[in-house]
Amino acid sequence: MADRDRDPDRNQPQEIRLLHPPPHYRQTGPSTTQIVAVLTLLPVGGSLLALAALTLTGTLIGLSIAIPLFIIFSPVIVPATIAISMAVAGFLSSGAFGLTGLSSLNYGLKRMIRANAGAGVGKGQAKRGMWDMVGYVGQKTKDVGQIMENKAHEGGGAVRT
Repeated sequence: MADRDRDPDRNQPQEIRLLHPPPHYRQTGPSTTQIVAVLTLLPVGGSLLALAALTLTGTLIGLSIAIPLFIIFSPVIVPATIAISMAVAGFLSSGAFGLTGLSSLNYGLKRMIRANAGAGVGKGQAKRGMWDMVGYVGQKTKDVGQIMENKAHEGGGAVRT
């Protein structure tokens, strides 16, 4: 008991000092880079995914209308070929739009994580990288659209009777 009277701080909890606070204490909110990433990626990825869903829905509706007609007029083989080629083109374009939307979201997310992970990367460089990524996604979308248009023109010209 005499020891407690002499040293009042002995039973007090010791203060633990951290050299570096945990990361969740250092950040007060989303960075500008993260905000720009979300503002650019959500509309691009969302619109591509919506376009994929619309294409798939249109393909299924078209098939549901066309298949009974082709069964009624089955002696003609050309309509069956057209239906199969339309179905394949619809499913492929739907998948292409879906994959393009998901891959652009994935690419942007990885790019944002890499931009935030580099301690030596300044805000200006991160912003330039994000705008480069936006340009890349836009160009990739145009390229995929051009490829799909070319395939549609090639397929449309080959089925003439």
